[in-house]
Amino acid sequence: MNICVFGAASNTIDKKYMLAVEEMGTQLAQSGHNLVFGAGGQGLMGAAARGFKKGGAKITGVIPEFFKEAGIEAIYDKCDRLIYTDSMRERKAEMENRADAFVIVPGGIGTFEEMFEVLTLKQLGRHNKTIAVYNIDGYYDSMESMLDHSIGENFVKESCKLLYGIFSDLPSLIDYVEADKHFDLDVSQLKDG
Repeated sequence: MNICVFGAASNTIDKKYMLAVEEMGTQLAQSGHNLVFGAGGQGLMGAAARGFKKGGAKITGVIPEFFKEAGIEAIYDKCDRLIYTDSMRERKAEMENRADAFVIVPGGIGTFEEMFEVLTLKQLGRHNKTIAVYNIDGYYDSMESMLDHSIGENFVKESCKLLYGIFSDLPSLIDYVEADKHFDLDVSQLKDG
C-alpha cells in the first residue's frame, strides 16, 4: 500500500515527535508499505522518510519546482522517485492520487490544510481512502475537541467521524490503516446543503 504522510517540515519541534514518526515509518515499511510524501528532508517529513527507508520501503517525493529554486525546503535526498510539480495544488493532487491511505502526523498550517482537504474530499465521495491521525502526546486533542464542538453545534454531521480515526498509539494506527475500511455512506449522510 502507498501511504501518504502529511506532517511538519520544521526541525525546531520537540525531538519526541521526530522519534515517534521515524518509528512509525519503520514499522509501516516493515509491514510492506511504501511512502508518498512532500519530499521534505527535515522535520516530520524527513523523519517519516528516514523511517520508511530504514524499513526497506520505496519512497516517492512530490515537491513544487519553486521550492527547489527558492530553497524553501530541504529535499530528502534518498527518494526512489522525485516528482516536481508547478504548484502546491498540483503537489497535493499528485500525492492524493498516488496514495492508498493517508496518515497525518503533527504539523502546522500546511498539514492542517492537507488533512482537511482529504477529509473534505472523502466527505464529498471523491475518494474512499483510509485517513488516520497520529495524535502523538495529545497534539491533536484540541482539534478533536473543535470537531466535536462543530458536531455539537450542527455544523458537521456526527457521521463524519466515521471518515477518519485518531490514534495515540502506533499499533492501533497501523491496524486501522491496514484494515482499509471502506464505508458506503452517501454524501447526504455526511453533509447538509
